[in-house]
Amino acid sequence: MSINRNGIKTIATNKKAFHFYDILEKKEAGIVLSGSEIKSIRMGRVNFKDSYVRFYNGEAYLVGLHIAPYEQASYLGHEVERDRKLLLHKREILSWQGKVQQKGLTVIPLKIYLKGPWAKVEIALCKGRNVRDRREELKRKAIKMDIAREMSKYK
Repeated sequence: MSINRNGIKTIATNKKAFHFYDILEKKEAGIVLSGSEIKSIRMGRVNFKDSYVRFYNGEAYLVGLHIAPYEQASYLGHEVERDRKLLLHKREILSWQGKVQQKGLTVIPLKIYLKGPWAKVEIALCKGRNVRDRREELKRKAIKMDIAREMSKYK
């Protein structure tokens, strides 16, 4: 968890998203949570594995986000991987829904953070990379690191 100058406390980031997808657009969305879920998020007990955004009935839902149970909650805690409604403007939902249906893109969460007392999710419109693109990206990173290492020897 980290806090930046604007009072935004980053809880969790989806690091694999940048490896498996090309990010085209980003948006900030609010998320509808129960009391035990927000307490568990504040403790940093979130996992993005296999989570994505699904559109139906003109609304956006975050599917597959794992928020661990809060230990001090009553026996009526929260369901760990339920669909959670995202708070976006109608035109934003319709715009991204059209792009997902026509172009074969997907929407995934990139990070969860606290902005003041509210939990926010940064979601991104993405295009999946194939294996060849991922290998090329790894090669580029390795070459860049080698160059930086060699340049540091001569300073």
